[in-house]
Amino acid sequence: MTNRRDRDYEPVTVPFAATPAGEPASVRDWANPCVWTDRMLTTLEHGVRGGRWHTLSDKVWSRRNLKDAARRVIANDGAAGVDHVSAGQFERRLDEEIGQLEAELRNGTYRPQDIRRTWIPKPGSREQRPLGIPTVRDRVVQTALLSVLEPIFDVTFHEQSYGFRRKRGSHHALERVEALLEDGYVHVVDADLKSYFDTIPHAALLDRVREKVSDSRLLRLVEMFLKQGVLEGLSAWTPEEGTPQGAVISPLLANIYLNPLDHLLAEGGFEMVRYADDFVILCRSEEAAEAALAMVREWVTGNGLILHPTKTHIADARSDEGFQFLGYWFKKGRIRDPRPKSLRKLKATLRPKTKRANGRSLQAIIADVNRTLRGWFGYFRHCHWTVFRALDEWHRGRLRSILRKRRHRRGRARGRDHQRWPNAFFTEQGLYSLSAAHASLCQSCLR
Repeated sequence: MTNRRDRDYEPVTVPFAATPAGEPASVRDWANPCVWTDRMLTTLEHGVRGGRWHTLSDKVWSRRNLKDAARRVIANDGAAGVDHVSAGQFERRLDEEIGQLEAELRNGTYRPQDIRRTWIPKPGSREQRPLGIPTVRDRVVQTALLSVLEPIFDVTFHEQSYGFRRKRGSHHALERVEALLEDGYVHVVDADLKSYFDTIPHAALLDRVREKVSDSRLLRLVEMFLKQGVLEGLSAWTPEEGTPQGAVISPLLANIYLNPLDHLLAEGGFEMVRYADDFVILCRSEEAAEAALAMVREWVTGNGLILHPTKTHIADARSDEGFQFLGYWFKKGRIRDPRPKSLRKLKATLRPKTKRANGRSLQAIIADVNRTLRGWFGYFRHCHWTVFRALDEWHRGRLRSILRKRRHRRGRARGRDHQRWPNAFFTEQGLYSLSAAHASLCQSCLR
């Protein structure tokens, strides 16, 4: 049921550019001072002699870097690996653990343990994706290694690469897509790399790393992490390709491998927007889109990767079908909805919290629902206003069904239930309104 407040609300779609996440920071702003001195940063800015860094492994095993890495890993907590040592247990033996890691890395006896593989559901589908969980001590070493390598490679990454980079995020990428669509780039190559993280060729990836690093001990450390054993159930095996999702170093390595594709397309005059392995190429004509797709196919085949045969296609952003990117569905030129999977994921999260046979108080249920709704709106706040109205009606209906059952009535809420518990009732109870949040955001953008 629509109340007066809803009728008076005439919202607009909030542009991505209206709530920017800030300009990307320079490397000096985020490079780890435990590793990167002012002199090293100056060398990074002007270019190291010969184009490759030579002495870096001692920076990885420095006690200061390892302790800083341990603090980060402990703060993230996370699950234990195959050794069953939790972040809390590691913290209680911190000095001893750091001393042992330093000695092993220095004398070359360090060997990473197997990765514990588990499977997690893909959002909005019945499929699952593999997640690799290294031990806490291996996560510490990978974090220390990341502090050394990340600045070296980040300065080489293309401007339109947004995934897993400092001070960059998905809304930066979406803002760029929106700007290109408004400028007439409506023919879109919607590309999908099949099982990207699991299929990156090790030898070719190491060659990419060698282009900037010549320290043999550090290269050996990277190779050991690529070839870490995987323990799945009772079986153990050694991967011959790929970098495990869940490993600290994996996002950087994934970006390193795709970086040449970013620059190749830019040199060809194509507008590519990439977030990790998810990317779109926006063109002014269908012919240009076909040429871009042909270039991508050739590069992908030559670099040991696979384009998904059914998910990769050319789309017209002005059509009803449009294209999907980073959870949003662009169609009819400008209108944006959450992609169907994103909506299914939200509803799948809310259903267990709003079962009719819920024994918690209404206030407790609403508090739980609000946490989910606030987080979801934080990301999908740029959707068309009708999305929020429909979702508000959906979750209010589920709450009415709970109250109906508590009056010993069967079935879902209907008829007079909307008068017994009008929208204003749920507002008084503190239920988060997506429509109201969107209206408030629109008003703040118009000021």
